[in-house]
Amino acid sequence: MPRPLLALALAACAAPTAAPLAGPRPPNVVPNVVPNVVPNVVIVFADDLGWADLSCQGAQGFATPNLDRLAAEGTRFTDAYVPIPVCTPSRAALLTGCHPMRLGLGRRVLFPYSDTGLALEEETLAESLRAAGYASGCFGKWHLGHHPRFLPTRQGFDEFFGIPYSNDMDSHHYERLDFTAPPLPLYRGEEVVERSPDQATFTRRFTDAAIEFMERHREQPFLVYLPHPMPHRPIHASPAFRGSSELGLYGDVIQELDDSLGRLLAALRELGLEERTIVVFSSDNGPWRDASAGPLRGKKNTTWEGGVRVPLVVRWPGRVPAGRVSSVPVSVLDLKPTLDALCSAPAAARGHDGRDLGETLLGGSQRTLAQRTLAFYRDERLQALRRGRWKLHVYRPEWGDEPHAPLLFDLRHDPGETTDRAADHPDVVAELERAALEVRAELGDAVTGRSGAGVRPVGRIEE
Repeated sequence: MPRPLLALALAACAAPTAAPLAGPRPPNVVPNVVPNVVPNVVIVFADDLGWADLSCQGAQGFATPNLDRLAAEGTRFTDAYVPIPVCTPSRAALLTGCHPMRLGLGRRVLFPYSDTGLALEEETLAESLRAAGYASGCFGKWHLGHHPRFLPTRQGFDEFFGIPYSNDMDSHHYERLDFTAPPLPLYRGEEVVERSPDQATFTRRFTDAAIEFMERHREQPFLVYLPHPMPHRPIHASPAFRGSSELGLYGDVIQELDDSLGRLLAALRELGLEERTIVVFSSDNGPWRDASAGPLRGKKNTTWEGGVRVPLVVRWPGRVPAGRVSSVPVSVLDLKPTLDALCSAPAAARGHDGRDLGETLLGGSQRTLAQRTLAFYRDERLQALRRGRWKLHVYRPEWGDEPHAPLLFDLRHDPGETTDRAADHPDVVAELERAALEVRAELGDAVTGRSGAGVRPVGRIEE
């Protein structure tokens, strides 16, 4: 088991306290006490959905009433992050609680020609919940390895209906390798049942499969993981939603995703499972180039806030405070350890980088979370760190190989990262630079040539 990662999601260094939670805590919520119930878990994970693509976070040109309802009935985290702003690393972080750099999955994404994937030795949320008696299904985009040994059914999921990688990897020719990907496969279990399926049906079909799974497993605890392929390009909406928004096709796609969430919530209510189900909604990174990140700078594939800050809403009626808005920094890394604890799953055999948010989620203290350090990479390069209100960029791709002073931003007052405050706060810069040294020592860094002591082998097909 690797030594603790001091400067990444486990750090406990002094920092300014984050803004307090808004709204009172409901009287039936007792901090750090899990009610005597085994909850179901439903995780909806959108692809390339930006922070501002929720009406309650400023979306314009389309409406998300079901996401807004979820936020009104649960807790919305305004400062939630992914550690690397692209598909494969974010999914690895969510399902394992480990930083993708630790897993050898910190560079770009997996492609149809890739011979690597999530190592079988790593424990996924499906595996930990299986040990606690859960049935589990994955419906949508996987993107943690397409070879048989890496498919969801080998990583703890009882069922899989979906695509193995991004929807744009359909019969695509990669000139650098002179490799042409096969037609996009649609899997049921480990069998390809369609090639180049109609992507306009994806949101509806994967939602249908998730609901049918819940109906079949209503008498036992279950995990539903619904990683939608949308709104990753090429975007598609079903005929029922095309032309439904003012914004055009992108808005139509988001409104169909919102409708999908509404159908899931309605199904839980009809099954009598609403009160005993934790529903989580998030996204794997910021929006692609043509979409908006609202007030945040940058987009997908950047470590500006617009690339790494994502929506996160959690609802558990009667347990998670309703209508609460939290600005404490959290990460998708935290979801597995949090859900493991709430679902009474066995402790992970290997170390992870996430925090158990149970106390905060159920209405208790969040002070220790406000003191953590989050590290953001791109292409195995440590680029930025956040601690409390401060974010330090230690490397930017546009700097190239030229020396450059770090950039410091006060996210509490400047979430758009417009004004460098490094000259005004040299002490903060020095503290975060020390944290960066610890991160590099643990996870490595291609900029400085460091090999991380805590990095574990990536999965390979020849093993």
